[in-house]
Amino acid sequence: MEHSSSGRANVHPKWFVRGDIDGFFGLFIDNLLQLMLITALCTLPFVGLPAELVVGTILPGAAISILAGNLFYSWQAYRLARRTGRDDVCALPYGINTVSLFAYVFFIMAPVYAETKNPKLVWQMGLAACFLGAILELIGAFVGDALRRVTPRAALLSALAGVAITFISMGSVFRIFAMPVVAFVPMMIVLAGYAGRVRWPLGLPSGLMAVLLGAALAWGWPGWHPPNTHWDFHVPSFVGGDLWAALTHPFAWNYLSVIFPMALFNVIGSLQNLESAEAAGDRYETRSSLLANGLGSVAAALLGSPFNTTLYIGHPGWKAMGARLGYSALNGVVITILCLVGGVALVEQLVPLEATLGILLWIGVIITAQAFQEVPKAHGIAVAVGLVPCLAAWAFTLVEAGVRAGGSNLIDAEGGLLDRGIYLHGLISLSQGSLLTSMVLAASIAFVIDKRFYSAAIWMAAGAVLAFFGLTHGYELTETGVHNRIGWAASPALGGAYAASALLFLICERRKTAVEAN
Repeated sequence: MEHSSSGRANVHPKWFVRGDIDGFFGLFIDNLLQLMLITALCTLPFVGLPAELVVGTILPGAAISILAGNLFYSWQAYRLARRTGRDDVCALPYGINTVSLFAYVFFIMAPVYAETKNPKLVWQMGLAACFLGAILELIGAFVGDALRRVTPRAALLSALAGVAITFISMGSVFRIFAMPVVAFVPMMIVLAGYAGRVRWPLGLPSGLMAVLLGAALAWGWPGWHPPNTHWDFHVPSFVGGDLWAALTHPFAWNYLSVIFPMALFNVIGSLQNLESAEAAGDRYETRSSLLANGLGSVAAALLGSPFNTTLYIGHPGWKAMGARLGYSALNGVVITILCLVGGVALVEQLVPLEATLGILLWIGVIITAQAFQEVPKAHGIAVAVGLVPCLAAWAFTLVEAGVRAGGSNLIDAEGGLLDRGIYLHGLISLSQGSLLTSMVLAASIAFVIDKRFYSAAIWMAAGAVLAFFGLTHGYELTETGVHNRIGWAASPALGGAYAASALLFLICERRKTAVEAN
């Protein structure tokens, strides 16, 4: 573990070593994939953002936030190396938060576009989500450990896994199988490299191998037509006015049921990543690491990016590669240059997104697997229950897209869906605030499994409050789509059901105490 000596504390660690090249390619491919996803997802018809806004404002803002964080964590590693006199210190990996990227696009930006058809408002709501999430992360730097103690791991990981297996993995695998000539073998390279720990020639990282092969397959296949793009310099711009307009708009507070869980996951995930780094020999200060994480997201929102940044999993892996200080800083610099000159779009001319989706599939699958592996075995039931709300949210997006593709709306289609066994109102209800619902259900079941019925009752009581005020389950179905309904008695039936369940668990606690007394 960490140590220091007066004789070695004044050494000057090298900023760049051979292993930083491997670490750079791994982290760079990961960050580049997130930026390509931002381009692909934000310009989808149901999200509605113009490509000019994405390339000219969002990506430069995201790049600066990534650069600032990467430079800080490299500097942090340099300080640790100097203080301890060690030459094996590895910087923390950092970049766009994959799960919150999908959550914000599908749970905030897409619904706002469906309701308003206003691309500027969609972008502004994304800025508000990023900023509010960042503020919650900054608060979490001071209270994160306490939150972690009172929240079962199953509650956190099941909601995270719900987004991972649906919006990340399923969307990726459908696209892979729709374009197998380009995407299937690169997917297998990623799975063999990461799951099977296969080492490739010249020590090439699995992600880079998959991208290179996917690009070669695409260029040799007549069915792939790269988009037309060009070089163009984009200066990051301060968008404080747009952010303020978003924060003072009532829509911003309609999506706290998405923003709060994402911020909580970010804080808890960062704490776990710091623990992982400490287990690998690098002990970083918790508060400064989390504050830098949150400030990176503040910078993103102020510069036009709706997407939070975060510490990445995998520090021990980068360290085992030989990465030290420079890989993180180099990643930030290269990513920034690419974004400022429109290079992300140019990369898409050379590399189809399908060639990189194996990496995304791996991320989704490993997050889902860890949700079951990193909890007590008995809590696997709680994890499974916690997946259901996110499955409902994903299924609802498919149902709504199918109905609209058929030229109808949900109200007119409700009878036909019911005839086919699709209970639309139940699907919508479960999808609204699905992340918070997942946490409440998984936490309650985990405590029930442990026979801690009083704690389960507290979580059910919290669920009753959330439902009653519409942070979960509250909605209004109109011809234009589903609108959030937040306010007094927004979902009284489910609020009452949660409250009755809380009472049930209190009775169970009383019976358990009576049995133990006898």
